[in-house]
Amino acid sequence: MANPTMRVEAAEKEAAAWHVRLGTTSIETRTIEEFFEWRAKPGNAQAYSRVDRVWRESRGLGPDPALAEALDGARRRSRVSPASGRRSVLFGGLAVATALALMVGGSWFWTDRNAFATRVGEQRVIPLGDGSSLSLDTNSRVRVRFTDDQRRIDLLEGQALFNVAHDAGRPFVVFAGDTRVTAVGTVFDVRRAGEGVRVTLVSGVIDVQSDQAPSPPRRIAAGQQVRVSGARIDTRAVDVEAETSWATGQLVFTDIPLAQAVAEMNRYLTEKIEIDDPAIRSVAVNGVFRTGDRDAFVAASSDVMGLRAVPKADGSVGLSRRRN
Repeated sequence: MANPTMRVEAAEKEAAAWHVRLGTTSIETRTIEEFFEWRAKPGNAQAYSRVDRVWRESRGLGPDPALAEALDGARRRSRVSPASGRRSVLFGGLAVATALALMVGGSWFWTDRNAFATRVGEQRVIPLGDGSSLSLDTNSRVRVRFTDDQRRIDLLEGQALFNVAHDAGRPFVVFAGDTRVTAVGTVFDVRRAGEGVRVTLVSGVIDVQSDQAPSPPRRIAAGQQVRVSGARIDTRAVDVEAETSWATGQLVFTDIPLAQAVAEMNRYLTEKIEIDDPAIRSVAVNGVFRTGDRDAFVAASSDVMGLRAVPKADGSVGLSRRRN
């Protein structure tokens, strides 16, 4: 009878193949979708973790020779070459600048103390080892620390959308400054801007608490948003799709003051939009714009709102009233 420690399950062979496919620098939309469909099946997430551990321990020559051989064989069979010119992929409706969590030696790499970041204009979908995932918005930073009794995410800067796998024994807790968001299995968005924190619940139930507030945790339901500023916690109903539209690569504006819309667009731009005329700051903006698409926003400002756009030497664009 074969030694059970030498036997490689079918799931592990598939995991080895996935490890190779995900080791490229450019990944197609469908590849990302297929990976998560595969990983959602019983036993596959654990199989992938075992393959990844073997690879990390000794770069593919780990203590489990059968598993290492399966991984090496998958790499020999692969003839995938990185495609050029792709800047973004789409996973589950989430536009991202890259779907790689962290590239180390050409493979995805997770540890209990990972830190992830995005540059201005970049977005990432980061799969986590428990089956959860987070979508990291432009110019954002998080740190992931999982223990036996808690799944902890520190949102150090920016914004992230969390899709949390259910695990009643290990609550999923997001820390954003003094604000703490606790969930078991749900989808929610957290944005940190200075000392303020905004939490939007897409589905499920979460508890929000501020270390500066003496009150117990505030429980909110889907469709609600909590704004935390110091000891103050305010809850209101919101349009969840609009509030989380950034995760689909879009910004939805409904009667938003121009100053606020410009500030949102500028989060994704290295060459900013500037308002040169204070009188137009309150002009209402309505529309749907791709994140980072400055040209479309400026064109709409000129054509629909009747504003004048003036390119500047530093690469920025100034908006002002059109003079007859």
